[in-house]
Amino acid sequence: MAQQQVAKDERSLGDLFTELASETGTLVRSEVALAQSEITQKASKIGTNVGSLAVAGAVAYLGAMALTAGVILLLSMFIPAWVSALVVGVVIAGISYFMITSALAKLKAIDPVPTRSIASLKEDARWLKKEMT
Repeated sequence: MAQQQVAKDERSLGDLFTELASETGTLVRSEVALAQSEITQKASKIGTNVGSLAVAGAVAYLGAMALTAGVILLLSMFIPAWVSALVVGVVIAGISYFMITSALAKLKAIDPVPTRSIASLKEDARWLKKEMT
């Protein structure tokens, strides 16, 4: 054990710089992998919410078709057909508006910047600066 400590203490400056360069390379590769992972996670969340937005649009469209046909026919028994079509259209448009704005609000809430990776890189830079002094 003591012999290993002596061997570590007797390393040349070149060996130390070689080890520092190797460790720095490993550190940079790890940070890049972390950034890729974080960006992939955020892209997945964005994709999910875009998918929700598309489904919401399809649901609004299908709902508009079905409700328009059924409710307009029902309401046209009591009021003119054009008025019943207008009422049904306004209701469907209101529902789809709230679905779309909800999905867009969720998309806007996602920060695409890899903040953890940036913080880790800054910490690594401080560590490397300290090691170089």
